[in-house]
Amino acid sequence: MTETSERRQDGRVTTAGVAFASRLSFENISHSFNSHAETLRNVSLSAEPGEVLCLLGPSGSGKTTLLRIAAGIETQRSGRVLLNDREISGPNVFVPPESRSIGLVFQDFALFPHLTILENVKFGLTALSREEAKREALISLGRVGLDAYANSYPHVLSGGEQQRVALARAIAPRPGVLLMDEPFSGLDSRLKDQVRAETLGILRQSRSTAVVVTHDAEEAMRMGDRIALLRNGELIQTGTAEELFNSPVSLFAAGFFSELNIFDGRALSGRVETPIGIFDANGIQDGQAVSVATRLSAFDVSESVGEIPARVVSRRFLGVVEMLELAVQGAERHVRARIRCGALARTSRDVWLNVRKSDVLVFESRSENA
Repeated sequence: MTETSERRQDGRVTTAGVAFASRLSFENISHSFNSHAETLRNVSLSAEPGEVLCLLGPSGSGKTTLLRIAAGIETQRSGRVLLNDREISGPNVFVPPESRSIGLVFQDFALFPHLTILENVKFGLTALSREEAKREALISLGRVGLDAYANSYPHVLSGGEQQRVALARAIAPRPGVLLMDEPFSGLDSRLKDQVRAETLGILRQSRSTAVVVTHDAEEAMRMGDRIALLRNGELIQTGTAEELFNSPVSLFAAGFFSELNIFDGRALSGRVETPIGIFDANGIQDGQAVSVATRLSAFDVSESVGEIPARVVSRRFLGVVEMLELAVQGAERHVRARIRCGALARTSRDVWLNVRKSDVLVFESRSENA
């Protein structure tokens, strides 16, 4: 086991082991509950050693079920789960959860209220002697900055501190893979950013492979080395935050990362005409129905210069930016735009729009909602 030196808040240095990061792979995973519709459909995906992989998607997309299958809490209907290319769950193999070297952080932290913080963190270290378990638990608490609370009980801690205790408990056995099921959903918005940053630092320090479930695209972009986007049990797209944001494979994927204005049209000679301009539709067959999506950041709004005339219907102050709703000739719905506060006089009503084509995405129309 590799060791690393860590400096505690009181200035003392402790030596702590770090986990050997493992590769977690899903091969053609399908699953359903009680003969109902499939929760997962033929999902193949890997989390590489030392990587933070975020499973992203709306409720019911199958992301938590995939996590539970990895942990051994659920058994898939078909397909295999592998850890460092060794099958741990499949047609003929099932390694029990406690033997998988996989840690799990629950959404509600699942701390035992009648146990001290130290006893909570020691709970899973049953293979060690009492003194060894205490040492490892204190090292884990030191990593999350809560060793001073070792003899306190969970009720004295804030939500963010309880989340860090749950993380300390999960990393104490030094798992090769750490699974986290929406670990920040119970925190208020001001605390989330701080706890997310702290958690990411701890994950980097512990060197575990991590799989994090979230329904929040911004959270996935903040934390994930890669993101796997799921919908209705299917893997839609995998890649870095930049890849999914800049090159979404579908209108659904684009809409999960940005608010969009959507215009319907038809491809003609490699182009599509909309009320806000004509755009490339390269590779789309002539006559094919298309959806043209524009991010709210796509528009430059001016009182005097532009290509598209528009009228301000409403505007909402949001701090650094403000949201405009604009009436544009030929558009069935108001066009929404985000602009920098102060860029447009408060009295402005009739304005001009310029469209940044880098924020325009064109897709073949299918039966999906953004």
